[in-house]
Amino acid sequence: MSNYRRLYIAGGTYFFTLVTYRRQPIFADYGQVEQLRQSFREVKAKRSFDILAAVVLPDHLHCLWRLPEGDTDFSTRWQMVKTGLPRRIPAIIKKNGAKAVWQPRFYEHCIRDESDFHKHLDYIHYNPVKHGLVSSPGEWPHSSFVRFVALGWYEISWGDAVPADVEDMQHE
Repeated sequence: MSNYRRLYIAGGTYFFTLVTYRRQPIFADYGQVEQLRQSFREVKAKRSFDILAAVVLPDHLHCLWRLPEGDTDFSTRWQMVKTGLPRRIPAIIKKNGAKAVWQPRFYEHCIRDESDFHKHLDYIHYNPVKHGLVSSPGEWPHSSFVRFVALGWYEISWGDAVPADVEDMQHE
């Protein structure tokens, strides 16, 4: 049994990784990605937070969230997202009759400073290239990369080569 403890910081910014059950490529289907987006909208309407950046790949997702001032509860928000999605999409049915969409846990990292934020932002946007899904981040449709290009944070050609700040990162 792990002694892992989550770090809860009021108004904190966090990087998350969630993986589908048995790495099912659930999100290879555009419709399933739209259902995930709907789950996020519903949770945000009940318990606000900001999604600063995100990428959805066929079998996992990464995102950066900022919680409201005074609020530390990202776990309940993830529980709501993770329980809301199975009602909307087909999935493996486990022996107990429950739909299996997600692995039971998720990975979280509290963003410490601006450098850490940019490193994780780069990791998110480079991830589709890392997994061989596209040759450039701008080609992946389920990513916030194009929005950040429009904001002037990236050149459209960014990520054609492995960014130095993400070479050693492993958040799968």
